[in-house]
Amino acid sequence: MQNNMATIKSLKKLLRKEMANVISNITAEEKARQSMKVFEKLKTLPQYQNSQRISIYLSTKDEIDTTFILKDIFKTGKDVFVPRYNGDTMEMVKLLSMDDYDKLPLTKWNIKQPDISEIRENSFQTDGLDLILIPGVAFTYNGKRLGHGKGYYDKFLNYTFEKQLRKPHLIAIAFNEQIIDDIPTTENDVSIDLVITEK
Repeated sequence: MQNNMATIKSLKKLLRKEMANVISNITAEEKARQSMKVFEKLKTLPQYQNSQRISIYLSTKDEIDTTFILKDIFKTGKDVFVPRYNGDTMEMVKLLSMDDYDKLPLTKWNIKQPDISEIRENSFQTDGLDLILIPGVAFTYNGKRLGHGKGYYDKFLNYTFEKQLRKPHLIAIAFNEQIIDDIPTTENDVSIDLVITEK
């Protein structure tokens, strides 16, 4: 079993490298175009429309741009929760407005996130989450996901399933180029309900 885990780990590492190449070859214009299409698709989904409490990642240049989605969530009066990493754990904390977003500091990974010292509402302190929009390096259409290798989301999702009676919708948003035929997984890897791409 250990041997198998090591094999899966090295296969994932290789795949991350390949995907980094693929993503770096997508032009900025193409990324923007696909991001807009993905946002338009997401907006029409009942899972999105009927969710009041939404967790969303704050994108880097190698991910679907989530700023459009963020603006829409605020515009429609829903609650927004964004990741805050601290050591090897991640929590979802409340973001109050686009103005709040603009003022967020950058981490060493160049990701915007609320400062650790800041007191913010944690999604579990109140009513949990209805929808979690999930980033990743690669996906399959049947819900397998390759993360960035730190296991933050898998840990967080498993914790969410323990804490919440109702399971939140898990939706991944990705570039067309991030969809592949298969991804090696272990039992700790959480499956996604739906993967949205422009296609």
